[in-house]
Amino acid sequence: MIFIIRKRHIAAAVVLCVALLAAVLVEGHGGAAQVFAQVFAPRTQAPGRIVVLDPGHGGEDGGAVSPDGVPESGINLQIVRKAEGLLVFLGRSVRLTRTGEEAIYSPEAQTLREKKVSDLKNRVALINALPHAVLLSIHQNSMPQHPAVHGAQVFSNPQEPAAGLAQSIQQALNLTVNTGNEKTAKAIGDSVYLMKHITCPGVLVECGFLSNSHEAQLLRQPEQQKRLAAAIVAGYLNFGNH
Repeated sequence: MIFIIRKRHIAAAVVLCVALLAAVLVEGHGGAAQVFAQVFAPRTQAPGRIVVLDPGHGGEDGGAVSPDGVPESGINLQIVRKAEGLLVFLGRSVRLTRTGEEAIYSPEAQTLREKKVSDLKNRVALINALPHAVLLSIHQNSMPQHPAVHGAQVFSNPQEPAAGLAQSIQQALNLTVNTGNEKTAKAIGDSVYLMKHITCPGVLVECGFLSNSHEAQLLRQPEQQKRLAAAIVAGYLNFGNH
């Protein structure tokens, strides 16, 4: 008997496995998480790239804002924290561009514009200083003029193999949060400073639309954040440490 296993079936299996792992670990549910971690925790650091998780915006720069005034910066950080937990458990080397609510601008920056510019330059410097890095930048989208638009989409910079990684993460997102609303990964434009100036492969994940009232509510929920983190990590793992 011959079994035909398609790529999408493998991707679905990876997403499911990571999602199950997320359900146990990310929220740290009591003793079960501790036992699971003790039994299955990797004993050595897996070789490969340093995964840089970038929660977009921060501090006074809240980014996109939902109709009821919730900025994306805090949502970005929550998703990144969940993805970090999964990647660390799985033995990947992880760095965050920011670990708290504040941005990482230099002290001499005074105006909001100066702080935004300084923050972006500092992120670029941090990322470019890391050897063998790959960037996963987490954001939320917004199109107030089209409030019905929703769904997660991935964009890649020109550095190889970012385009393939973006496609893998997009496939994982389509299987989990974009059912019936599948999207296609795309190359990012030159207007995004961070993605233009980093020297490593990078993808930017727009996890959803804060301009869509229903999706904005979902994006604030830990379970949806967990699903997004699991899909992003599964897409990264399914693509491999290229």
